[in-house]
Parts: sequence; C-alpha cells; structure tokens
Amino acid sequence: MKSFTIFHSNSGERSMLIGKVTGSIVSTRKNDNLVGNKFMIIEPVPSMKGNGGNLIAIDNIGAGIGEYVLVACGSAARIGCGMEDAPVDAAIVGIIDDPTGLE
Repeated sequence: MKSFTIFHSNSGERSMLIGKVTGSIVSTRKNDNLVGNKFMIIEPVPSMKGNGGNLIAIDNIGAGIGEYVLVACGSAARIGCGMEDAPVDAAIVGIIDDPTGLE
C-alpha cells in the first residue's frame, strides 16, 4: 500500500505546490461536508517533493489524471475551495496549461 503525506516547506509550514495527478480516491462514506467532492492523488514535482511523498487533495475544479495542478495546503486549501468548515488540508486550485520543464 502506498503512503501519503502532506508536503511541508523547509520551514515546516504548509504551502502551495505543483504536482501531477496520478490517480483518484473513491470514498462512499465521508464527512458530510465532503459529500459530492472528488479526491485525487497528487505526486509533487521533484523540486517540491521535500521529504514527503504523494498527497490526497480535494478537487472541485475537474482536474484529470495526468494533468499538472496547483495545490494549496493547510488553511489556504479550505479557503481556496470555498469549504471553510470542511476537514480539508489540500485542494487543487488550478490546472497548469503548460507543464514544460516541471519534471
């Protein structure tokens, strides 16, 4: 089984990162505030991976597997996806148009 961690910057604070969508998560039972949302597996690009591995982010903008995305982490994730009262720690907030040079 793969392990998932939330990316931390060198200062230990969560931040925004760039990653590639590598899969999705299906969860039929979840917190009421998360019903109707899609979860995606994100692999941070090598320069942003730090000590962490993949992470799970909520996706309410419609990113697809294989796309490069901007992911907000921490409280910015809840604000970025308009879910201030939901237990969200990572959210896809943008799809990158041209990922040239990211890997």
